[in-house]
Amino acid sequence: MSCPDCDAPLVSFVVPSELREYAPTTMETLAICTRCLTLHPPTASSTATEEASDFSRISNAFPTGEAAVPMALALGLLESLALNRSEIEHLIERVERAGADPLSFLGELDRQGSVDPEWDIDRRRHQLEQFLGG
Repeated sequence: MSCPDCDAPLVSFVVPSELREYAPTTMETLAICTRCLTLHPPTASSTATEEASDFSRISNAFPTGEAAVPMALALGLLESLALNRSEIEHLIERVERAGADPLSFLGELDRQGSVDPEWDIDRRRHQLEQFLGG
């Protein structure tokens, strides 16, 4: 399964019901691009389970466990921080409550250079720091 925007591989994942209000669609499954970090509805051939989502395909530093899906959703929403601010803040707080450091992860993602989103990772990280009071 490839990204319709940049043709990179996608990682499918299950969106738990308690997080669907923060997703761009109410679908149970989404996919995130390993290069441009855009969220997409899954294709008919894609399957995802909570155990099978391999976010390490984006980065080995990707948060794991309960922090993984909120981080993936937040990444997909960072393209429009102004429109998605409250959703992003809530998702980032969930990532932190799950024991991960989303701001450090964004810094690592920026340094590794294997992703190429439409938005500037370092700038978004700085903006999130300001929003979150850090």
